Amino acid sequence: MASCTLETQAAQSADANLAARLLRSLFPPSALLLPALASAEYKFNFPEPVTPIARETLHIHNEFMLIITILFVVVFAIMIYSMIKHRKSSGHAPAKFTGPTGALQWFWALIPFAILLFIDFVLMGIPAVQAIINMEDTQTKADMVLKVTGMQWKWQYEYPESGVKFISTLATPRDQIANAEAKGENYLLEVDKPVVLPVGKKVRILLTSTDVIHTWWVPQFGVKRDAIPGFLRETWVLIEKPGIYRGQCAELCGKDHGFMPVVVHAVPEPEYLAWVEAQKAEAKAAAGGADRTWSKDELVAEGKAVYEKVCAACHQPDGKGLPPAFPALAGSKIVSGPLLDMNGKVIKDSHVDRVLHGKAGTAMQAFSASLSDVELAAVITYERNSFGNQTGDMIQPAQIKSLR
Repeated sequence: MASCTLETQAAQSADANLAARLLRSLFPPSALLLPALASAEYKFNFPEPVTPIARETLHIHNEFMLIITILFVVVFAIMIYSMIKHRKSSGHAPAKFTGPTGALQWFWALIPFAILLFIDFVLMGIPAVQAIINMEDTQTKADMVLKVTGMQWKWQYEYPESGVKFISTLATPRDQIANAEAKGENYLLEVDKPVVLPVGKKVRILLTSTDVIHTWWVPQFGVKRDAIPGFLRETWVLIEKPGIYRGQCAELCGKDHGFMPVVVHAVPEPEYLAWVEAQKAEAKAAAGGADRTWSKDELVAEGKAVYEKVCAACHQPDGKGLPPAFPALAGSKIVSGPLLDMNGKVIKDSHVDRVLHGKAGTAMQAFSASLSDVELAAVITYERNSFGNQTGDMIQPAQIKSLR
């Protein structure tokens, strides 16, 4: 009798030790850190949602994670119990199971199946379908339109109703990228001109691209939509909280893919309207600049700023390019060639023609639609008088205006 008691205690002890080892392997001590990680910075979790789409997406995600966690615990608890309770060393023989026969077996076969159907099609399916419908409803009660055009490697933003249009490029200093100086707080997530949008207004966003596929993505908006050449795609945002929100291109689009950040300033409506008026005044002043005569030094100085902002990513800051994809401007026969023909018209495949109209089948895009007359004249003049190119000539903004 004592021997049986000792054997029983030994078996129970072995059961406990085996269960402990299995639990440690399935639920390591690091799992205790999960609640802390959930409340940490969004590198370990979703960022704080600031739009209805993002909030709904996060709700579905959290609900799904809760359900699969419960299922995981229940299923593995049953498996662990069964493996320990009915193991061979305790004298159990393998079952000769061919299919459900009794009521209990049918219960274990059908009830879990019914639970999964309920979770998939009712608990998760209906909210997910409704969320997708809401995501695609871009036109209902839209207050304004923002057109986003992706291009290697920058974004162009256009507000059709107000006539505001500008290019937004990376503002992180090249020295930081080259590890020549310490990296800033918003390294590779800062731009020279951010998008400005009003809080509490539904913004219909139209997306396209001039070259390859880009993806406009702002995590806190819950928006990630491809910009595809030749197509006009749509999404929408309704920002509920003022602030600065950062994102980036999320589609591999070439060598400077990582240098295409998105920065959105969400501001109260009065502040947004004031910003629009300031942009209109700035554009009017720039247009007026096209009618005056500029000196070569003025054009070169302005052109240097335009080149560093728009052209240096491909043709490099020193003008040596990255052949064959991005030809060198230094010593280029095209850059050093004739400016215009004898009648003041554009020569096909000349320097002016390439800058204005681009070159089909290459990465060289047309800049006539994205740069002003002053910017175009300035950058052309700068390129013709820099990098060892000493043509000595220049082109006036008024000439560019007449050539459009």
